[in-house]
Amino acid sequence: MPNNYRLAKVSSLLKKEITLILQNDLENDLFRDHFVNISKIDLSGDLQHCKIYITSTAQEKVRKEIVEKLNTAKSSIRHSLGKRIEMRRVPEIIFKDDVVLDKGLSVLKLLDELKKQNQNHDVEDKDVKS
Repeated sequence: MPNNYRLAKVSSLLKKEITLILQNDLENDLFRDHFVNISKIDLSGDLQHCKIYITSTAQEKVRKEIVEKLNTAKSSIRHSLGKRIEMRRVPEIIFKDDVVLDKGLSVLKLLDELKKQNQNHDVEDKDVKS
């Protein structure tokens, strides 16, 4: 059974260090031009595999390109991690686009539309009753 406290500590450390690597070490204008943030890290119980979910202010097409570039550079990112943190073995990493924020925004937009439709129906009902 994995130690949840240890997983949380290692995940937090990885998030901090990878964020610093993205901000300072990678020489790519794509990362500098668009706000790139790590939203979530899924670390396996044996600390060997790590999924890093990325959010960005960029459009969906650009976000996919950012994730693709990060996955291309993952070996150098992993190498930099090995220099920065003391671990027996730095986990294999893979970057993924976090679409939860987009889904949440689309749900909020739908709720706003329903609210506006409901208000329009209420106004029409009052006009009919008058």
